[in-house]
Amino acid sequence: MNPPILLLDGASMWFRSFFGVPSSIKAPDGRPVNAVRGFLDAVATLVARERPTRLVVCRDDDWRPQWRVDLIPSYKAHRVAQPEPDGVPDIEEVPDDLTPQVDMILELLDAFGIATAGAPGFEADDVLGTLATREQRDPVVVVSGDRDLLQLVRDEPVEVRVLYLGRGLAKATKFGPAEVAEQYAVPLDRAGAAYAELALLRGDPSDGLPGVAGIGEKTAATLLAQHGSLAGIQAAAADPKSTMPKAQRTKLLGAADYLAAAEPVVRVATDAPVTFSTPSDVLPLSAGDPARVAKLAGSYGVSSSISRLQAALDQLPG
Repeated sequence: MNPPILLLDGASMWFRSFFGVPSSIKAPDGRPVNAVRGFLDAVATLVARERPTRLVVCRDDDWRPQWRVDLIPSYKAHRVAQPEPDGVPDIEEVPDDLTPQVDMILELLDAFGIATAGAPGFEADDVLGTLATREQRDPVVVVSGDRDLLQLVRDEPVEVRVLYLGRGLAKATKFGPAEVAEQYAVPLDRAGAAYAELALLRGDPSDGLPGVAGIGEKTAATLLAQHGSLAGIQAAAADPKSTMPKAQRTKLLGAADYLAAAEPVVRVATDAPVTFSTPSDVLPLSAGDPARVAKLAGSYGVSSSISRLQAALDQLPG
């Protein structure tokens, strides 16, 4: 099997680094760099563990796309920092000390020559989904703390696995179709698609998605097991002769408009117009601009993290 391509959910990883690494970690000039340190160390660990030949850090160029809000107005509404005037994009509520560190991370990645990718009008999830779906050659490892990405798992034409960071990198769990089917009791033969339908039915309060009232995760999984798919569930709900209990039928029929609107919101886009920061997604084995990397690392006080990343790269085949 070919070495994998690593697709990293940048925002997910630097948020987790910011909250997981002590804020006492600072640059020589006193600026907090805990997210920078944690992110670089995580990348070094992933490179050593997965031994990729290609790597892309996927960006949130639009954290709350208007087309999703138009379909479900409550989508991520609780994360908006403050009401915005008409025509002004919503601003995500982000810790003040994190925003400048994201710029530092992107500067270091650029100096090193590590690819980042984004798409106007789309979230990092959609960039990850597009690149994972597009890949036809190498196995894919998607790294994220967002369960929504579990819908991407597949075995053909190349393996797509999701390294889920819900409990941190040290306890990360790698999911393929078998693991998703076992964990969430969805049909194995369509585990990724079924997980998206499970998420649609149960909802996700963290994204402002209410789901179908009275249909939790276990009930959604049972319905999918019984009827095979969301389409099968809806057909049974609409059939008065089906064995579906009347109460469930009533809930599902009452939520028909919500399900129709929310389905494209929940599903990760696989056709986003992705652009890259570099000509290639090949993982460089050393810094493209070593002088700039050294200057930035010294300024930010993360030279040891850069050294750990380089040590991991040194172990890869040339």
